[in-house]
Amino acid sequence: MQEEFEYVGFWARVGASLVDSVLLLVIIVPILVGIYGWAYFDAEALIQGPADFLLSWIFPAVLIILFWLKRQATPGKDAVSAMIVDAKTGEPPTTTQLVIRYLGYYVSTIPLGLGLIWVAFDARKQGWHDKMAGTVVIRRKKTHAPEA
Repeated sequence: MQEEFEYVGFWARVGASLVDSVLLLVIIVPILVGIYGWAYFDAEALIQGPADFLLSWIFPAVLIILFWLKRQATPGKDAVSAMIVDAKTGEPPTTTQLVIRYLGYYVSTIPLGLGLIWVAFDARKQGWHDKMAGTVVIRRKKTHAPEA
């Protein structure tokens, strides 16, 4: 695994997260506006109702975990040629690992995002969510064709 693959660093993962966030917003916001109207954005409550809870919290969790299960990546990770693997074996992670990884995002975010920023400083480019789940994010090393 070490010779063919490299760990995906902080900025590539930030880019992947931005792609995923925009895609989720394109899906979720029109539905929320259709249900709650534009007043949704002026409300002070964290959750506006059952549809908001399902669309803003449950739907993204299920969708992301399903992408990880089927492709080992979300569309954003695909865009940067990244994939999630078990840190010990290099094999696809288990469902349990992926659920822990997703929940680990909350743990990583709570202390001012330190668990996410950790990716920039860790030798294996693991955030706290990766460490909790026993996963790493890798991609094939770019090889340069030999000059003729």
